[in-house]
Amino acid sequence: MALEELYKEVILDHYKNPRNKRDLPGAELSCSKNNPLCGDEITVHAHLADGRVAEVTFEGSGCSISQASASMMTEAVAGRDLIQAERLAGDFRGMMEGRHEPDEDEFGDLVALKGVVKYPVRIKCAVLAWDVLQDALAGAGSASASASH
Repeated sequence: MALEELYKEVILDHYKNPRNKRDLPGAELSCSKNNPLCGDEITVHAHLADGRVAEVTFEGSGCSISQASASMMTEAVAGRDLIQAERLAGDFRGMMEGRHEPDEDEFGDLVALKGVVKYPVRIKCAVLAWDVLQDALAGAGSASASASH
């Protein structure tokens, strides 16, 4: 199986069987955004403990790329400290914009989304959940961490 086919399988698996797609009652952080170009909507919920993203979930609807990316994001950032999670989100955006070459050790399954770079109009779909996460983390220090955009 060619690498590109394997990546497509990873994306389809996350789309058809999303990980952590649910509400997270008691989450300290909740943030929502949408992509009006294609109708993707994502809400990210995160529970923080001891300076770490103890648990992260998402809700929403949209294309296979946005939903798979959100699912993969929840697995990638869970357990990381806030600085690591923020750095990974920035590196992921950099990969999607062609500015950061992904390291398989750092990115794991997220590398599967690198192929989206060939379709510039779809990059916003792939980064939506990550943008929502970054907005939520940016609010981690404020009194009210909930936001809607």
